[in-house]
Amino acid sequence: MTSVTEVRRQSSRAPSRDRRRRAPDHAAWFLVLPALIPILVLSVGPLLYGVLLAFTDSQSGRTAPTQWIGGLNFRDLLHDTLFWESFRIGLVWAVGVTVPQFLLALALLLNQDLRLRWLARALAIVPWAMPEVVVGIMWRIVYNPDAGILNETLHDLGLGNGRDWLSSLTTALPAVIVVGVWAGMPQTTVALLAGLQNTPRELHEAAAVDGAGAWRRFRTVTWPALRPVALAITALNLIWNFNSFALVYVLTNGGPGGRTRLPMLFAYEEAFRYGQFGYAAAMGCVMVAVISVLLAVFLVGRIKGGDES
Repeated sequence: MTSVTEVRRQSSRAPSRDRRRRAPDHAAWFLVLPALIPILVLSVGPLLYGVLLAFTDSQSGRTAPTQWIGGLNFRDLLHDTLFWESFRIGLVWAVGVTVPQFLLALALLLNQDLRLRWLARALAIVPWAMPEVVVGIMWRIVYNPDAGILNETLHDLGLGNGRDWLSSLTTALPAVIVVGVWAGMPQTTVALLAGLQNTPRELHEAAAVDGAGAWRRFRTVTWPALRPVALAITALNLIWNFNSFALVYVLTNGGPGGRTRLPMLFAYEEAFRYGQFGYAAAMGCVMVAVISVLLAVFLVGRIKGGDES
């Protein structure tokens, strides 16, 4: 039998062990700091400063001290038709680039046992390895109205005598969207390919033995395994494309006539061309709010999908 003294000793040791378990591990914070400090300094700090700046009348070249003006910048922004037009263009650009990126991704093809599959996969990620500025310069040469590859090809085929694709009010935005799709397709392809390769081959073989056709195998086997990856990469591409700047800046600089002026370009012009730092910061806050809503919708969808599964 256990004596009363032993029972008391065991009961006295248990709380001390629980306290040791609940004690915070300070060593873990030192491991996190190398990654946490750059995020705080380069991301969180500028974000908070931008939010504060949106409630001021900060301007470049102003001798008077910056004053707190509350929500006046946001009130003016509500009536700024040019900004909301750029916002509409940004949504058209984001959707117009994201949807073809997903539909035209080469993952299904590159997952097949084809000859020279390694070469096809290497060529598919070439646009991903190129900086956006280089991509913009290269496609400006392609779209060149005098000696561009596109116009030369159309002329040789008898389909036209040349067109200034990036300066036309009707073709500028579609031409830029084509470049965005080409430049952003590799990451979509790689993500979908990774999702496909995680699908057990035995499931496809079993479905084929049961007489399921290609479409039924895709709907019942491939897509359920691919859906989480597809949702994640589509949401990330939508957010990334909405925040695009460098590619469109190099191609058209927002022209012609503002037809390709994305919200990021509009905010950049307000801040660094016209010196309206407070007003541009208010635009940035609106864009951050929109992106936060998109992230919230994505996370809610993932949570509901996880609960249903």
